Amino acid sequence: DYRPTEVGIYFGEAGRTTADPYFGGEGPARTGCTWCGACMTGCRVGAKNSLDKNYLYLAMKRGAKILAEHKVVDVRPVGAADGSDGYDVTVKPSLKWWGGRRRTYRVRGVVFAGGVMGTVPLLMKLRERSLPRLSAQVGNHIRTNNETLISVTTLTRQFDFSKGVAIGSILHTDAHSHLEVVRYGAGSGFWRLSHVPHAAGPNLWVRLWRMLRELVRDPIGWLRLYTVDDWARRTVVLLFMQTLDSTLRFRKTLFGGVNTDVRTGNPPSADIPESTELTRRFARIVKGKPTAFFQQPFMGKAATAHILGGAVIGRSADEGVIDTAHRVFGYRHMWVVDGSAVSANPGVNPSLTITAMAERAMSLVPEKATAFQD
Repeated sequence: DYRPTEVGIYFGEAGRTTADPYFGGEGPARTGCTWCGACMTGCRVGAKNSLDKNYLYLAMKRGAKILAEHKVVDVRPVGAADGSDGYDVTVKPSLKWWGGRRRTYRVRGVVFAGGVMGTVPLLMKLRERSLPRLSAQVGNHIRTNNETLISVTTLTRQFDFSKGVAIGSILHTDAHSHLEVVRYGAGSGFWRLSHVPHAAGPNLWVRLWRMLRELVRDPIGWLRLYTVDDWARRTVVLLFMQTLDSTLRFRKTLFGGVNTDVRTGNPPSADIPESTELTRRFARIVKGKPTAFFQQPFMGKAATAHILGGAVIGRSADEGVIDTAHRVFGYRHMWVVDGSAVSANPGVNPSLTITAMAERAMSLVPEKATAFQD
């Protein structure tokens, strides 16, 4: 089953800026997609439906203040331990290695929406300090969409892969597996420094042998690949995703970061035979070679563009971090509203799933003119 994707892009007249086409004049002016392929690295013309073109834009018109380049380092209840009297939220500049003035804001409620890699590590730290009532499930039930990311670079000038939207089609290979072809805009060549020849195998030594064998078989071809004129024009990423369930757990490292270990099921694998076979077929068609992020062959770890979970929905604090309304167990006026709440592998790009869950959660919050309700 092969079909075009449904994407969040304004397809007006290419390059022409028009008045807000979506929100009855409340939103910003938009420019029609020019098919430059730069959706992943940042739309250059204003066609992509990014947050600054919808939710954040509309929120700022209604008085919301965006404190850019800052990160939250503490959330502490004021008065009552359950947060019913409010919270002190402390932030600091995020782009300074040291120093930087910390600021504390007193708020009535808190919504965590920093994505899995922002929200979950923060909640893990806060559970040990200022939010001890948080569920012990924080950091558990991490999912990766069971993905592999393998690039294919053509060695001919016959193809220019950079033109189009970032993901323009999807192939449903079976009931639980899906393949998308991902492009980057011309000039996005930094990726090549993180790629090595793709080599699948059950252990490091097998993968190293297969990688070395590839290099020895065609050293000129691999030299041409790494010196290609424009990596993005000659390369696509094949994104393979599955709904099959497996979960990881975040654990703190010695230096305060996070690592993962297996929670349930088989660990996400960098070696999925179906993905490898589809990649080989595509490489033959475009006269190219497959590469992968270095951690896949060297560490046996899968890369993912869609990390999910870590603060999932449960019937109680014994099962999850939040309830079905995204309210945090153990605290009042506190929500988790991002990919951390997703409790299963959707098997496809999860942005609309996250959006739908977020809109539902916010629809259950009383309007500002009324009191908070739990």
